[in-house]
Amino acid sequence: MPKKATPAENTVNREYKSSIFAMLFRDKTKLLELYNAISGTSYTDPDMLKIVTLENAIYMGLKNDLSIVVLEIHLHLYEHQSTPNPNMPLRDLLYVADQFSDLTKDMNIYGRKQIKIPSPHFFVFYNGEEERPDRELLKLSDMYYIKEEHPALELEVVVLNINKGHNPQLMETCQTLREYAEYTDRVRRYAKEMPLKEAVEQAITECIREGILEDFLRKNRAEAMKVSIYEYDARKHIEMEKEDSYNDGFQAGKDEGYQSGRDDGMTEKARETALNLFEMGLPTDKIASAVQVSIEKVREWITENSKMTT
Repeated sequence: MPKKATPAENTVNREYKSSIFAMLFRDKTKLLELYNAISGTSYTDPDMLKIVTLENAIYMGLKNDLSIVVLEIHLHLYEHQSTPNPNMPLRDLLYVADQFSDLTKDMNIYGRKQIKIPSPHFFVFYNGEEERPDRELLKLSDMYYIKEEHPALELEVVVLNINKGHNPQLMETCQTLREYAEYTDRVRRYAKEMPLKEAVEQAITECIREGILEDFLRKNRAEAMKVSIYEYDARKHIEMEKEDSYNDGFQAGKDEGYQSGRDDGMTEKARETALNLFEMGLPTDKIASAVQVSIEKVREWITENSKMTT
């Protein structure tokens, strides 16, 4: 069996900001295929789509591929992620507010005549290695401190697991998505047995031979190699950063004696660690466990930090 890759062999250019998912679906024909699969429609003209890529969707130097797909009456926000993020409803609220502001900049929103805007829909395509259900629904109201039966402002994000073996009906409807899942699965499996570069090379060669993303991989082989290596390596790096931050926070809590429940005088290091974990998308209960304070204390820090940065 070939040797496993060492950390040095897995090091890649951290400035490379792209993903196979983004490369595939920047093609309007493939994007329309995905849109139809999600919406249950059967549009045939790719020029119906207007694609807007939000450049500020950056995570650890890796573009999160958030795009806005606009038809005349619908507006879809798609984001591809390899790390679960419970804060997507808030992020999407900010994104769509900006987009509506741009769409209505030449309209009289103060007039007596009601203007019309596209109906928004929000989707996350998840293909991380953490086990997740086929479908999840994230609600903005779940983030509120106080739960209300009928919140005045709601936003729902549908998270779809696009790993191989998940969402079979969606995969059957969207061939490109099904082949992408197969390719990703092979890269991961082979990377456990051989250096990452060799794993990606083998996955690409096999997929071309078997007709999986064949045209795309033939035309973009060199770039697909770089992007796949970067994606996989960056994902592993993010997970290691999370684990290190979690352990640092736990140790900071122990050093200050907070396992006994005392949370006054928490060190700045522990507070900083908690905020870093929050930015990485960890839920507040996990953060509280890591830094050995109450959930209320974590929420207090998050609120204070939010006020300082606005």
